[in-house]
Amino acid sequence: MKTANSALYIIPVLPSTDIERDLEWYKKYTGFTYAFGDKGYAGMRREQQEFHLQFHHGTEEDPVLGSVMKIFVSDINPYFEEFLERGTIAEDKLRLNTPWGTHEFGFYDLNGNAIFIVQDI
Repeated sequence: MKTANSALYIIPVLPSTDIERDLEWYKKYTGFTYAFGDKGYAGMRREQQEFHLQFHHGTEEDPVLGSVMKIFVSDINPYFEEFLERGTIAEDKLRLNTPWGTHEFGFYDLNGNAIFIVQDI
């Protein structure tokens, strides 16, 4: 019998109104690259991190409701510098020593999904 300790990982799935467009956006602005998929569902990877995009029509029956994804890293500084260079964020986005014990910055993708890069302190 397997226990809860046998879980291996969790993969966030973010809504998208245009998978092909979003694959290019994520490559340019985050360094995540296409791993697999089609126009309805795709996986993206960067280092050992992975998330998926799932197509939604953006209608009342199939809305695109922004999600939140937090990516935890051991050192936020290289990511912050990289994302500044990529034009993903502005310099004032870095929050150091938050009341909840992190350094972090965040941004939105083209579908209103919030992505945060976080370092526990």
